Amino acid sequence: MSECKTYKSACRMCHGGCGVLVHVKDGKIIKIEGDPESPLNRGSLCVKGLASIEHVYNPQRLKYPMKRVGKRGKGEWKRISWDEALDTIAKKLEEIKNEFGPHTVAIGQGTGRHHFSYVLRFAFAFGTPNWCEPGLAQCFFPRVMACILTYGDYLICDYYGERQPKCLLVWGHNPLITGPDGEISAMVRRCLKTNPKLIVIDPRQTDMAKKADLWLQIRPGTDDALALSLINCIINEELYDKEFVEKWTVGFEKLKERVEKYTPEWAEEITWIPSEKIRDAAYLYAETKPACVEWGVALEHTPNALQTLRAVVMLPAITGNIDIPGGNVFGMHVIRNVPTFRKRLSKEMLEKQFGAGKYKLLSGPTGIFSAAHAPTLFEAMRTGKPYPVKAFLVFGSNPLVSYANAKEVYEALMNVDFLVVSDIYMTPTAELADIVLPAATWLEVDQIVGLPYMAENVVLAQQKIIEIGEAKQDEWILIELARRLKLDVGTESLEEIINYQLEPLNLTFDELKKRGYYSADIKYRKFEEKGFKTPSGKIELYSTILEKLGYDPLPYYEEPPESPYSTPEIAKKFPYILITGGRLINYFHSEGRQNPKLRKIHPEPLVEIHPETAEKFGIKDGDWVWIETLRGKIKQKAKLTRSIHPKVIHVEHGWWFPEKPTPEHGVWDSNANVLTNNKPPYDPALGTYQLRSLLCKIKKI
Repeated sequence: MSECKTYKSACRMCHGGCGVLVHVKDGKIIKIEGDPESPLNRGSLCVKGLASIEHVYNPQRLKYPMKRVGKRGKGEWKRISWDEALDTIAKKLEEIKNEFGPHTVAIGQGTGRHHFSYVLRFAFAFGTPNWCEPGLAQCFFPRVMACILTYGDYLICDYYGERQPKCLLVWGHNPLITGPDGEISAMVRRCLKTNPKLIVIDPRQTDMAKKADLWLQIRPGTDDALALSLINCIINEELYDKEFVEKWTVGFEKLKERVEKYTPEWAEEITWIPSEKIRDAAYLYAETKPACVEWGVALEHTPNALQTLRAVVMLPAITGNIDIPGGNVFGMHVIRNVPTFRKRLSKEMLEKQFGAGKYKLLSGPTGIFSAAHAPTLFEAMRTGKPYPVKAFLVFGSNPLVSYANAKEVYEALMNVDFLVVSDIYMTPTAELADIVLPAATWLEVDQIVGLPYMAENVVLAQQKIIEIGEAKQDEWILIELARRLKLDVGTESLEEIINYQLEPLNLTFDELKKRGYYSADIKYRKFEEKGFKTPSGKIELYSTILEKLGYDPLPYYEEPPESPYSTPEIAKKFPYILITGGRLINYFHSEGRQNPKLRKIHPEPLVEIHPETAEKFGIKDGDWVWIETLRGKIKQKAKLTRSIHPKVIHVEHGWWFPEKPTPEHGVWDSNANVLTNNKPPYDPALGTYQLRSLLCKIKKI
């Protein structure tokens, strides 16, 4: 009689990192469930995790390397061996490096997964500064940068200790649906059971907003105005923590002077939120201790992203909710980072990075993560200016769906000389490649993850439990390429790198796999021993780093470049405000449409429209609707709801249709990034472009 074996691992159907138990019988996974011992999810698991078996055994998966034999984009392929695939890639990269320079090779990846640091590691080892990821200027990392500028470290919500927040300020985030970066929804749900005061800021009445004591229905793109008016109210009404501010911050008087004009009455006209509601929110947040700010990606989708985030992240500082039980806290950072070899690149080479010299916190020698500016990179692919991009290697990303202005991205990918895509499925982007590599699912990967991201309180082990076809994890691919290219660094085994990361814990990877996780106890008020990791050693309300780089050291308001107020002529033709990106619990960005269990839950893309607006166009619930912007138009199915403002239209992002004919797979039908904008103006420091609060019009099909 065969025996069932159980493995501890970490689900990575998103990058939430829920602990799981994977049950295997006769070499086949038969059940996946939440691990009740996990300090993060404590046994709970969302529908994505529960659908992992349908994912790993999906017949649509790529199972072996393939080489294009027809014209690009015609979907004609030939099966090849891994040796042929890797040798071909290595030879081509070597030729390009020798003839045009390493900087003409670019490397892209998707939202942060197990291989995130290994992409940087390979790029810098190879000698190119040009790596990119859709979210570096648009998702999460702007929040990280705002925190580093202000505090020297990233802030997370304290759901870890015995004391939960008594007030949650949830901004541009719906954590009941999403569980990003280790701050998973199970923890938020546990916090809500303690009945904290709840303030939700969102243009839509999300599930979280329905539970709120105060829901502030903000005009999309005006979060900076609201944050500045909250600061104004907290300071002028003397709701701030005077003792903490005096002892641990610098620049308070300058901040007070800056926000003097940003009153709640001023903000009411801009944000569409009544001034009394703004005051109510300021009082509720400032007077309920401990309080925690829980923020999301919506704050990172306008060209004033950094200053918006700087304003929001000052709220915990001026109210003294920093590194205290139940407040916003710093992580324990219990493991080492993966060495990425950035210091091997010369200053001259870093200055060749797309965006260097312009977006000083994103790119070039002063960039905190030193990434290429994506719109500039794709422009270079299309035009050859300021220099050509000869090769683009893509790991775990579908740029035609995940980058703004998808039609220009298509032109760029069609124009690059050599395109390699590593993915689990044949995506519309993979259909354009010269070589396609079959990537492993999370159940076929050996790796660790420190969560929450940039805090590393908990370390989880992923285990390679099964193997499907010839699929390989991306780290193995990158290490093998480094070896075939005979690079000086980046050729170490995966286990060596993981064990290096775990050394501070006196644990090996094999030991961690048996335990499943390591969890550190949170220490509070760490700044009382060593101060803050800023140039001044204090919380910098007035940023000396921004001042040194030539940027405004204090936050300010800026109207989105495309809006009813900044572009009234465009608004005459496109009278509605477009937002994108509301999350679905069963999908993760562009992933999951191939999974029958997940697709059954939500089979078609939905556009949310207020009933009053729909009536003007004769649109009924379930009708197909055109949504159009200056960039193009798509269709989605109408969902009529009073949870959205009559002047706002919400479309779902990430849509393509694996079942539709190759090679396009319906990528132009309902893809929100056909509508979005990747043009300037950009955030001066980060290069962030406008992804939401754009202008659109609708029409019944």
